[in-house]
Amino acid sequence: MKTFNANTLIDRLQGDIRNMLLAVSQLQQQPAAVLETPPAPGGWSIAQVMEHLNIYCRYYITTIEQALHLNNTSPETRFKPGWLGNYFTGLMQPVAGQTIKKKMKAPKSAIPAAQPDARQMLEEFTAHQHHLLQLLQIARSANIGRIRIPTSISKWIRLKLGDTFRFLIAHQERHFVQIERVLRQSKTAVNRA
Repeated sequence: MKTFNANTLIDRLQGDIRNMLLAVSQLQQQPAAVLETPPAPGGWSIAQVMEHLNIYCRYYITTIEQALHLNNTSPETRFKPGWLGNYFTGLMQPVAGQTIKKKMKAPKSAIPAAQPDARQMLEEFTAHQHHLLQLLQIARSANIGRIRIPTSISKWIRLKLGDTFRFLIAHQERHFVQIERVLRQSKTAVNRA
C-alpha cells in the first residue's frame, strides 16, 4: 500500500476542494431550471446531488472537528492508509477519463429531498468546503494516521483521519462527475423545450 507524505497529501486534498469550489461557482451561474431538473425519471437533479453531498458533509465535518478538538497527537511526516480506508476511497474515486467504476446505491439516510432549493444547496456546500479546507489545515498539526473517525454507516467502523479526508473528497469528486453528466443532459433538455 502506498505511503504518502502527510503534508503533500493535505496539499493535494486542498487542491481538489478548490477545484470543486470553482465548479460550484460555475454551477451558480446556471438557471434554476437546469439545476433542479432531473436528467430522467428516478435520476437526481444537480440540486439533489448537492443535498446528498451536504448530508455527508454535515456528519463528517462535525465528527472530524470534534476529533481534532480532542487531538493530543503530534504530526507525523508519513501517512500510511488503512486497508479499509484505502478500499472505501478506491470505491469512490473516479478513474482516468472522469468515469465512475461502479454505480452505488445511496443509504436511506443520505437520499435527498425530491425538490431541494438549488441555490441553498450550493451555498451550503460552499460553506462546507471552506470549513473542510480549515480542518485540513488544522490536521497538519495532528497525526492523521492515529486519529480515528467513525463512519456514517456505523460508529463501530472507524477510519484513520487521513483516510476519512480521502474518502469524503473522493466521494465528492465522484458526484461532480455525475453533476457534469446531469448538466450536459439538463442543458440539452432545456434547449429542446
